[in-house]
Amino acid sequence: MGNKIHAEVLSELGSALAPERVLTAEADRWSYSYDASFGVYPPECVVQPISTEEVVALVRIACKHNIPLYPRGAGSCLSGGPLPVYGGIAVDLTHLNQTLEIFADDLVAVVSPGVKTGDIQKAAERYGLFYPPDPSSSGISTIGGNIAENSGGPRGLKYGVTRDYVLGLEVVTPEGSVLRTGGRTVKNVTGYDLTRLIIGSEGTLGIVTKAVLRLLPKPQARRTMLAVFSDLVQSGRAISKVLTSGILPCAIEIIDQACLRAVEAFRPGGLPIDAEAVLLVEVDGHPAAVEEEILQVAEICRQLGSVHVEIAKDEQTRERLWFARKQISPAIARIKPTKISEDATVPRSQIPAMFARLKQIREKYAIDLVVFGHAGDGNLHPNILCDMRNQEEMQRVEQAVSEIFQAALELGGTLSGEHGIGTMKAPFLSWEVGEVGIDMMKRIKTAWDPLSIMNPGKIFPEPGNDRLVLRQ
Repeated sequence: MGNKIHAEVLSELGSALAPERVLTAEADRWSYSYDASFGVYPPECVVQPISTEEVVALVRIACKHNIPLYPRGAGSCLSGGPLPVYGGIAVDLTHLNQTLEIFADDLVAVVSPGVKTGDIQKAAERYGLFYPPDPSSSGISTIGGNIAENSGGPRGLKYGVTRDYVLGLEVVTPEGSVLRTGGRTVKNVTGYDLTRLIIGSEGTLGIVTKAVLRLLPKPQARRTMLAVFSDLVQSGRAISKVLTSGILPCAIEIIDQACLRAVEAFRPGGLPIDAEAVLLVEVDGHPAAVEEEILQVAEICRQLGSVHVEIAKDEQTRERLWFARKQISPAIARIKPTKISEDATVPRSQIPAMFARLKQIREKYAIDLVVFGHAGDGNLHPNILCDMRNQEEMQRVEQAVSEIFQAALELGGTLSGEHGIGTMKAPFLSWEVGEVGIDMMKRIKTAWDPLSIMNPGKIFPEPGNDRLVLRQ
């Protein structure tokens, strides 16, 4: 798909962006050939724009020569979103990071796409404000990548995901025009909601060059607790009970036994490795309400079978509990060479049923399947630990992944809560949206990107991504 990059194209790119930001060395190309998922696809060259004007020039060159463009942030995507599956040009937006402005009176931030999400959160806090979306990769992930994938995080239970905080965008369209959507007002119902159309489109409809984000006043207080359970399914029932009790925590995270043991082996912190699961619950808001709510949550967990409850008595203890949660991914990655991270999501009422299905899948395919994630909003992260060099094992893993998605959909859920579709889940898209849904999405894609140069090979099933890419 698209044409090869020749000397004329490289010359035009060098004139538009500066030669030192047009990379063609083999080492550079391979450095941009992967993300945090599967598959290795080296681009033909890499460009590093530092302004909207450079992005416009880049896109127009790509249109002129019919060359695919692959926008990317920090490469932490878990679904293959930025992979250059058809070669072309990898567009590294981490250098477009000059703008990070907080307008406290308007409760908004204006940011460049290459700004790290964690830096936005820190900047907002200096004004007593709060940017709620908190993907686990916030220390490295960029806001542009978060917008492309509609990222979430633990606080999604109470505060929602990235799309709930994007008021407006500046976007370079696939034909090289600059489009501005939304604005700096909370209310805006002028015409079609193009802002939300772009959020979560995984770079297939344009390149975001600026974003206006909604901020909130920072909560006055927060309390955190850990509840230990001897039964995984029972912990799911506790989650459902908490959520129907009139209390809305900002986060309810679940960690199963395999994860607990992995974390303790990696960074010992006194976690109960004999427990089948623990819940990490945090509430925030007015100090008096927070004190009452954390006690109510603790009592509910005890009634639903928790064998031990620890309420963090100070910030140091709170940080210790959250540190354990954030160590899960690196800890379990040490168990086997290959880690497959999924994010199948179900309605909250179906959390216990999904836990039961995951247990059955683990036993049926004799795989190392661990579960953690944002259980409060049904966004679970079943992770399969395996060795992609073992073809027989990978066949079982592929079947297990398919059944995980099937189980989520049968329970009224979705293929993805926050990781996107990319290449990894494209084979399953029709399971959820149907052929009519795919057709309508493709019509939108064609209308916006008639040359199909903007991140082609993503989201939609097509030759080359019509099966799982776990065996390579």
